[in-house]
Amino acid sequence: MVVPQSNNVMTFSHQYCKRPLSNAYILAIALLLCLVTFTVSPPHSLAKPFFEDGLLGLTQEEIRAQLGTPMAVRSRKAALRIFSYYTYTDWQKYFKNLVSPENGEDVYTYTRNGIQVRYSFTYIPDLNEGKDFPTLYVRRCEIEFSPAVNLESLPSLVPEFVPSSEQSSPAFRSNLWVLVFKGPPSPEAYFIAKERGREKLSWSLAYQMFAVNGIPDYLSVQTPIDRLEIGTQSLQLVQQQQRLTHEPILNPFSAEFQKRQPVKPPTIKAIPRPQYED
Repeated sequence: MVVPQSNNVMTFSHQYCKRPLSNAYILAIALLLCLVTFTVSPPHSLAKPFFEDGLLGLTQEEIRAQLGTPMAVRSRKAALRIFSYYTYTDWQKYFKNLVSPENGEDVYTYTRNGIQVRYSFTYIPDLNEGKDFPTLYVRRCEIEFSPAVNLESLPSLVPEFVPSSEQSSPAFRSNLWVLVFKGPPSPEAYFIAKERGREKLSWSLAYQMFAVNGIPDYLSVQTPIDRLEIGTQSLQLVQQQQRLTHEPILNPFSAEFQKRQPVKPPTIKAIPRPQYED
């Protein structure tokens, strides 16, 4: 049996539906929705890379939309450069649940000019989201070459690698790597840094090139490089706290660097040997 509604209820509903919403009321609702959206989502969730490389700061979903499904996923063992490689399907179905999701690095392999170029993306989670599986953001991109390539050939093999040609660009070296900074700091890049007190430092785009067999004393554009890392580092931290491990050098991608004259190796005096009578 259907119970008829009273006239009072029908009249109230009819009048309420016909009452027009004021512009001020609509504007207040819109502002409230915008405020809630901005509060829930972190500022760095706006899809935008931190630097001109176009990679650092993107989410894992954005990287996969740009490059496609990873050809493999690898998991690093502790701090060593020892990895376990998995197919993308096996990682998503099983191995992803055994470790933290950020421990999986998406791997893409290409062949360019006869060189195997392998990209690996390291992620950092946004722990402020309060989710079981927080959003992952690109913290570092490692690019490995097989076989090793000369320093001068890196820009032709890696489109994302566009070093500065200015002589004044900060550059450093050790016996294993060459570090080159480029461009101004990004105010949001501290999010992908792990150093203590990162909020108080300025973070810039940095290219770090490694050589398994070491960097020779006389660095040249023909020096073989095995791995390139695109990440963010603090010039303040290098100049103030890492002076003993970072030797300042001329930007190796500047014209002035290539005009240098080779430095003659120091003369090594032979150890005098005593003469004995027969």
